[in-house]
Amino acid sequence: MDQAEGHERAVEGRPTLAGPTVDVHQHLLGEPLIAALARRKAAPRLIARREGWTFRLAAEPDSILAPEATDAELRRADLEADGIDRALVALSTALGIESLPGAEAAALIEAHHQGLEELPVEFRGWGAVALADPDPAAVDAALDRGCVGITLPATALADPAAVERLGPLLARLEERDAPLFVHPGPVVEPAATGRAPAGRAAGTHAAAADRAATAGARPPADRAPVATSAARLPHWWPALTDYVAQMQAAWFAFLHAGRPSHPHLRVLFAMLAGGAPLQLERYGARRGVPAPDPDPLVFYDTSSYGPRMVGAMAAAVGAAQLVYGSDRPVVDPRAAWPDPDLRQALLAANPARLFDHDPKGALA
Repeated sequence: MDQAEGHERAVEGRPTLAGPTVDVHQHLLGEPLIAALARRKAAPRLIARREGWTFRLAAEPDSILAPEATDAELRRADLEADGIDRALVALSTALGIESLPGAEAAALIEAHHQGLEELPVEFRGWGAVALADPDPAAVDAALDRGCVGITLPATALADPAAVERLGPLLARLEERDAPLFVHPGPVVEPAATGRAPAGRAAGTHAAAADRAATAGARPPADRAPVATSAARLPHWWPALTDYVAQMQAAWFAFLHAGRPSHPHLRVLFAMLAGGAPLQLERYGARRGVPAPDPDPLVFYDTSSYGPRMVGAMAAAVGAAQLVYGSDRPVVDPRAAWPDPDLRQALLAANPARLFDHDPKGALA
């Protein structure tokens, strides 16, 4: 069964990605995943509040998950208000679910996929796979359930060796002609050594456990809620430091090791890859080679950025490589679209190329 047949079978009665406009980056926890996270005693977990939930991660300040953030009907109304026809829902890899030990990761990923299947017809989903023992069959299973591609944490692609380790997953995506979505990964704070350098914040769960064990501490997933530096940080700190560095590292790792091994893989980087392409002049200077031309199979979502950064990235990689991602409900975008041609490109024409080489294909 090829990918198109799998998608058609998995989402019978639901629309294909044929709407003229699409938001490629949202998060929406379904009931199965909420229940599974609420049962956990260690991070990542949800702790019930009088109204909503507290999100507890291993090395970030606690955050509040309001009830409306998990309401699919309200989210559908947001789409209508924004004039957008489709939204793609991803499991936030910043939670660290994919890097948990095998059985823990598998249970939460299954809950994520079940939640995707319960969403209204305006939504489709990015699949997730466990990383403790990367298995290409998990990519097949997610795509056959109707997922548009696979999300991986940037921390799992943090350097060329990490890209090589996940090569079987990338090869299967390439074989299935499905895109990879690279999203910020979990932040890790080794208890005995303070905060890890932002660009090397976390790799796989096993790597984080090894570092913690070397420092004489328990692995991050087994720790009590962080009461040291993470608890004193502003809530926005990881997003402006760790996440940006993670995305830049993953982008350069893919440039160096991923593209030569996977020449046909289409890749979407969240949050404009942290502006990594803006560093190409420095890359050329430090490596002693000319900066490479923009990659026509690498795309960048605009989540959390505005006209200044979008303009800089358009100049660096070409406006044709940019797509719209809102990152709801993490941020509440109300984007102004002064240029109707830019709106059409980011919401329709460019996503058509991301999801199908032929612009008349899946998202046309």
